[in-house]
Amino acid sequence: MELLYKKATMKKLPGIMPKYTITKSEKQPFSVIWEELMGWFLVPKLGEKLSWGLYSMPERKLAESDEMEVIGKAEVHGIEGVEITVKTSNPMKCNSEGNQKNVSRTFVAQLTDTHCRYLAESHMKDGVRHLYTFLDGDSFLGNWGFGENNCGNETHISSKGDIIRRGSTITTADKPFLLDIAGRFQVTIAGKEYDTVCVMDIETYNPGVASEQYLDQNGRTILWRRFNRDDWAYDYYKQRWSEKLPDNERITVNGETYVHWYDCITDYIL
Repeated sequence: MELLYKKATMKKLPGIMPKYTITKSEKQPFSVIWEELMGWFLVPKLGEKLSWGLYSMPERKLAESDEMEVIGKAEVHGIEGVEITVKTSNPMKCNSEGNQKNVSRTFVAQLTDTHCRYLAESHMKDGVRHLYTFLDGDSFLGNWGFGENNCGNETHISSKGDIIRRGSTITTADKPFLLDIAGRFQVTIAGKEYDTVCVMDIETYNPGVASEQYLDQNGRTILWRRFNRDDWAYDYYKQRWSEKLPDNERITVNGETYVHWYDCITDYIL
C-alpha cells in the first residue's frame, strides 16, 4: 500500500527580523527530540518543506533566504536517506557560486531513531557540478560531518553538563563535538511566546564560531544566533569583530570574547 505524505507549505519570510526577547527560566531544562538537519533546520522526512532566513545584525535586514524541500528517497553507498533540494536567494559570499544571486544545492540526509546526519552534498561551482559523500574524507566531513565516524547529531538530547552557561559567560568541557543544552529560556518573538531550551554548539564545524539554538518542546528551532570569536577570520576581514560590530552583543567562551553576527528564523514561527 502506498503511503501518502502531507505536504508542508512554505511561508514568506519578513524583510526585517522580528523583535525578540530571551529570558532565562528558573525551570530545569527539558529533554527534547530534535530531528532537524544540523545548521539547516529541515526535518529530513518525506513531505517536509521549510523556508528560513538569515538576518545580519545590527541592521536586522534579511541577508539570505533558503527554500528547502524533501523530494524523495535516495541511497548513498548503500545507505538509504532522503534527497533535499535547496534554493538560496542572495547567498552569503561563501555560498554564492561566483557571485550569483540565486544558487542551488542538494543534500542527501538520513534520519534514524537516534541520529540525524548528512550522507552527501552537491552544488555547482564554475559551471561544474561537485558531489561529495561521507566517504570523501575531510572534503566532506569538514563541512557536513558530525560525531565519531560521522554518526551525526543525537536526536534525543538532554543536558549533559558539557556546556555551562551563567549569563553571558560560558565554560565548556575539553572534548570534541561540543553540543549541549545550556539552559531553559522564554523566547518572545513576532508576538508569540515559546518555552525553549538553548542548544549551544561550540566550534563544531568552524574554529572560532559558537551558536545558540532555541528549541521548543517539539524539537523545532524558534531562533538561531551566531557568534564569532573576536579574531575569527581576521586575515580576511582585517578587523576584530568587536571593532567591526562594536554595538553587538558579546559573550565569553572559556575566557574568549565572541561577538554576535547574525540570526536565523524559519517559517515554523510565522
